[in-house]
Amino acid sequence: MAQHLAEPNATTILSDDASWWRQAVVYQIYPRSFADGNGDGIGDLKGILSRVDYLADLGVDAVWLSPFYPSALADGGYDVADYRDVDPRIGTLAEFDELVEALHARGIRVIVDIVPNHTSNLHEWFRRAVAAGRGSAERERYIFRDGSGANGELPPTDWLSVFGGSAWERVDDGQWYLHNFAVEQPDLNWSNPEVRADFVKTLRFWADRGVDGFRIDVAHMLTKDLTEPLPSRAELELIPRDGKHPLIDRDDVHEVYAEWRAVFNSYDPPRTAVAEAWVDSARVPLYARPESLGQSFNFDLLLADFDAAQFRDIVTSNLDLAALSGSSSTWVLSNHDVVRHATRYGLPKTRRDESGKTLEKAGNDWLLGGGAESQLDRERGERRASAATLFLLGLPGSAYLYQGEELGLHEVADIADEQRQDPTFLRSEGSEIGRDGCRVPLPWSAHGASFGFGADGAHLPQPGWFAEYAVEREELDPASTLSLYRRALALRHALQGGEQLGWIETGRDDVLRFTRPGGWQVVTNFGSEDYPIEDGANVVLSSSGATDVVRGESTVWIAP
Repeated sequence: MAQHLAEPNATTILSDDASWWRQAVVYQIYPRSFADGNGDGIGDLKGILSRVDYLADLGVDAVWLSPFYPSALADGGYDVADYRDVDPRIGTLAEFDELVEALHARGIRVIVDIVPNHTSNLHEWFRRAVAAGRGSAERERYIFRDGSGANGELPPTDWLSVFGGSAWERVDDGQWYLHNFAVEQPDLNWSNPEVRADFVKTLRFWADRGVDGFRIDVAHMLTKDLTEPLPSRAELELIPRDGKHPLIDRDDVHEVYAEWRAVFNSYDPPRTAVAEAWVDSARVPLYARPESLGQSFNFDLLLADFDAAQFRDIVTSNLDLAALSGSSSTWVLSNHDVVRHATRYGLPKTRRDESGKTLEKAGNDWLLGGGAESQLDRERGERRASAATLFLLGLPGSAYLYQGEELGLHEVADIADEQRQDPTFLRSEGSEIGRDGCRVPLPWSAHGASFGFGADGAHLPQPGWFAEYAVEREELDPASTLSLYRRALALRHALQGGEQLGWIETGRDDVLRFTRPGGWQVVTNFGSEDYPIEDGANVVLSSSGATDVVRGESTVWIAP
């Protein structure tokens, strides 16, 4: 008969262990969509503060707060107007301090987003740069260039923004500034010592307020070589990304991070950092080294199909990369930028190229096609999502969870064009669907104007089916996704040992089984036929509820 480990007591003491991050479970909060404490339709710090016991009951080790800084929301808060303040719509510095204290009192650490590639066009520096004119010291903090064409009326190059359209925008005196993202996000000039010094000041500002770590947005894009003549877009695409590319993943970016590391290490315990670095896998260890940021996101599982061979290859290769850097790996299935994995797993299989990388995201294709319910198998998607989550939580390294996935939430497809907020959708004129569907405010109650998110509506429309996934309902259901997550996180703490993993051959291509130190085993059946478990196995957790076999598209944990 299956046995169950006792639930460990929740800690109320914040450990001073400097390596806490290596196998931490980090919960990402998108503040504007988590909980609304003042009833204006926008999530805020008061809302998060009202839910800290929920986070403690969930069992996470840390909370990562997506940007809460003053912002015009040209890119969901990633257009920062002031790096050392809180957006008045979200709260105050005093409320931030209160939130940090409340989380720390429950043994939960705090990670904040740092957005160093660009500021908002409303940032004081950029306003001064535009006003100061050509050749000014203020403009040297950004990347301004004269235009091309007979009278400078054309952009300096034909480079494109990530969000569509030209990567250059003209100001009134005729010069152009570089913005790799939205036009409201001018790129900073990281060869300028003032820029570097100001970000050190920002890191210390938040670390001094008790922040435990930092997530570094587009960490691979800060430094640039803009020696004239600037290459064309076609020429850029031919330049190898080997550390010398003019715009992407340059070796000299690690001079910046070495300086940051000195700042982190000046605290006790040292502050942590994780890079969002979309780079070739061979270069990931550069960001994850202890002398650089210390850890880097691994998005490979997020891009994979629900497929045993892909999962095994990804785990093996990323553990090898972690060993090269001396860091621990990171595992993630959803975040604020992608279609939720319960939906991805319920759609037809993603088309892939010979290297195994996604050619197109099935979820985005589905959304662009109208998000037809007939194409989405919700039940299967949720079943696979639970199995994949238990697989992920069994791995050595840190796990990053995105708000709402613990409820089994699907992507929201039914958002009218006029209600969408993502600049990707707006700038592409609808050819790209954007990321609003995973940023819809959470359902806390099965009833009310915003399903308990706040007193009066939500800034993005919530569908009626959210009532089925409300926290108040799932808390009462021992078979709910929320109950599964809570049990899994409690058991993870109880079972967690060293960072080793050993594969156990199963005799089936669609079943993966691995062991962790102390005898903890994880078995995931990616197929449809049951996989038998040997008699006497101590199954302590099952995503399907079965404890004598591993059902198709499910995972079990076996304790020693």
